[in-house]
Amino acid sequence: MSGYLTHSVSSTGNRKIFTISAWVKVNANTVNQTIFGAGTAGSNSGKFYFAISNGVVRIGGGANVYIVSGRVLRDPASWYHLVCAVDTTQSGASSDRIKLYVNGVQETDFTTTNYTSQDQNTPVNESGKINTFGAEQGGGESWDGYMTHMVLVDGAQLTPSNFGETDSTTGEWKPKADPTGVTYGTNGVFMKCENSGNFGLDSSGQGNNYTSNNFPTGAFTTDSASNNFAVFNPLIAQLDAGGNPTKPTFSQGNLKTVTPNSGKLAGTSTLQINKGKWYAEFKFVESNNAGSTIESVIGVTDSPQRNAASFGKPGERAHDVAYIQNGNKLIGDSSTSFGATYTDGDIIGVAVDLDNNAIYFSKNGVFQNSGVPTSGSTKTGAIDLTDPASTVEGGYYFGVGEATSETSTHQANFGNPPFSISSNSGNGNADANGFGKFEYTVPSGYYALCTKNLNTYG
Repeated sequence: MSGYLTHSVSSTGNRKIFTISAWVKVNANTVNQTIFGAGTAGSNSGKFYFAISNGVVRIGGGANVYIVSGRVLRDPASWYHLVCAVDTTQSGASSDRIKLYVNGVQETDFTTTNYTSQDQNTPVNESGKINTFGAEQGGGESWDGYMTHMVLVDGAQLTPSNFGETDSTTGEWKPKADPTGVTYGTNGVFMKCENSGNFGLDSSGQGNNYTSNNFPTGAFTTDSASNNFAVFNPLIAQLDAGGNPTKPTFSQGNLKTVTPNSGKLAGTSTLQINKGKWYAEFKFVESNNAGSTIESVIGVTDSPQRNAASFGKPGERAHDVAYIQNGNKLIGDSSTSFGATYTDGDIIGVAVDLDNNAIYFSKNGVFQNSGVPTSGSTKTGAIDLTDPASTVEGGYYFGVGEATSETSTHQANFGNPPFSISSNSGNGNADANGFGKFEYTVPSGYYALCTKNLNTYG
């Protein structure tokens, strides 16, 4: 999300003892993004922030950076559980006054340690200040990613076990549906972010609802820490036509990509597929060359990055398959006739059948070349994937790219759309498991690209 949530504190709670917990999915390319902030003054008592800068966690006050993590959070495909637990009244080791936990484990490796003095007051929970999730107070350095299950406990320094637990099947750290053993205090809050019309609804029982600020269209998503959906990978590396390093620009929680002037790859999915049947939609937003019909390519690729100038957009490599804006298909850099042209605003559906090594493309809900994704081994109207996914560098990634040397923009919907859905009164279409929100009907037997589906079919 790029918006933020605010609550004006009217009654001072505990400014020395509190806990902040949040589940976050990061954009690793964003320099400064704030999880929680309060106050604006340039003093330790006047400002507090809990943030990520260039992938490292930073906790500080107006005058000091208290701690900076040695660990770098760079995985755009994963949700992280971050807990900042503060108790400045601690008289023992100064490190006990601010504790940081990542995915249930306390961090002890820091590049900066400059802990608060004993009994230091902060502006958190101070009357007249604004407790803010997703930005500093005032909206600066806002969060550029996803965030859910945000908690502020006023008056207790807690551990992650109050908010998360280990999954008995997968062994992974996961959120509890509701925190346990928590007394929220005067200004405490628990925001599940399950209500698309009220992100700041307080489920703690304290009635400390937060106000939404500047959330864009598509800010609400079904992507969550308990069911992780694919996004574009912002860490992809490639060379431009001149052999120089270049990257696309990613935003909207890594679901929007703007291709650089390189005629190259614009984005690939964070999750890989090597068996089963999968469906995703891609909106070709616009190009900066309105007269061109070869600005966009959408399809699958066997590699999430490009290390040579000769390998760029999806469809250039031997195992890649792509649908070009001019209506052709592209395989091994060979372009042949396939379907209708598409233009700005059109939505391209991609149905990948790895049980039968076939791929189908739709334009605004109509499958091209009279394709029938449910035809199985007969592969009616399909494009063959020349080799089984198991032999192609471990499988395929969904991908989009730029066909020439102009800048263009794409948005991906792996089931968590960054753009408005108009079908079914805005509710869209889910897969057979009830996952995802798509503009068009998901073909029978195909699924949204998320971890719960991968655990079953991938």
